[in-house]
Amino acid sequence: MKTSLNLFRGTAAALVLVSSIAAVSCNKLPGDSPQGSLSWNFSGVQIPTRSVAELPDTDNFILRVSSSAGAILYEGTYGRSPESLMVDPGSYTVKVVSRDFSVPEFSAPQFGDEQVVVVKAGSAARVLLNCTQLNSGLRIRFGGNFKEAYPSGRIDVSSAEGSLRYSLGELRTGYFKPGQVTMSLFDGQSSSSMFSRNLEACEVFTLGVSCSSQPSGSGTGPVISVSVDTSRTWSSADYEIGSGASSGSTMATAYSVGQAKDHAGEKGVWVCGYIVGGDLSSSKNGIVFEPPFASMTNIAVAARSSVTEKASCMSVQLSQGSIRSALNLVEHPELLGSKIYLKGDIVGAYYGIPGIQNLTEYIIK
Repeated sequence: MKTSLNLFRGTAAALVLVSSIAAVSCNKLPGDSPQGSLSWNFSGVQIPTRSVAELPDTDNFILRVSSSAGAILYEGTYGRSPESLMVDPGSYTVKVVSRDFSVPEFSAPQFGDEQVVVVKAGSAARVLLNCTQLNSGLRIRFGGNFKEAYPSGRIDVSSAEGSLRYSLGELRTGYFKPGQVTMSLFDGQSSSSMFSRNLEACEVFTLGVSCSSQPSGSGTGPVISVSVDTSRTWSSADYEIGSGASSGSTMATAYSVGQAKDHAGEKGVWVCGYIVGGDLSSSKNGIVFEPPFASMTNIAVAARSSVTEKASCMSVQLSQGSIRSALNLVEHPELLGSKIYLKGDIVGAYYGIPGIQNLTEYIIK
């Protein structure tokens, strides 16, 4: 789903599940040995969150799957990636990032993960991606006395990759690659080095900058003091990018499609997914994934917009009324691929797969 994704600092490398089931896919690479299948998903580790920031949509994450020889099997957005690939036995790297990041930028957190998996002949390997924040954040809060002493002042923060200027009115968080940064004071005429600090991945901290006036006749200027606001220091565990920290009780903690399937019987809960099709029937392949659509009574949602298999979907009942009028694909085919939050009752089976019935609310993103 393009939804959220939990960030968990200190989480061990993403789990790799390997089963001995036969693999089936239309994406085949030539080889002499029996092939295996390779698939990937974001993990559903549940953790608390206190983030209020707008966090990236996982469907837009940049995904790259490559062989040990460097051959690229897939490179593009996560939302458009196939559900699995048939590959020759061997080692493969699955890497995902929320955005490109090479030089310091404001408001540019980068999340991601990279895992290596071995695919065996005739078996299926699944990579569960546990994304963490890869870069480091720094925000500066200037005390009123600093603004009075240096009305034209600023703080310049530089790293090996570049620098950012924090003016007196700058409220944004600047992001840097992990490593040492150096802070310098520009007083309106010249610059002087203040101090250096080593930034860790996942770290976001607030730096308070203030100064105290010296007594008259002291012959020196204001004394600058710097403090780290530890109450505002957090790791990636404070963020929620979708599939974790989920209880379903609110839209912010909505279940992912994968999680919702394990909560049949719960009523009045939120589920987040992507509208991928409609015209459901009880047959094995009974979902239409492309327009035109004929039924106004149901739709199908999945964890990402590229899904084209019924087993990966949840069915959604559209009872007669305003919700059916707004969400049916007969009248609104433009909704196909849209991210949607649905509040309703989770049932174990509706048209042969887990479903959502008795909708009371919805929000389209």
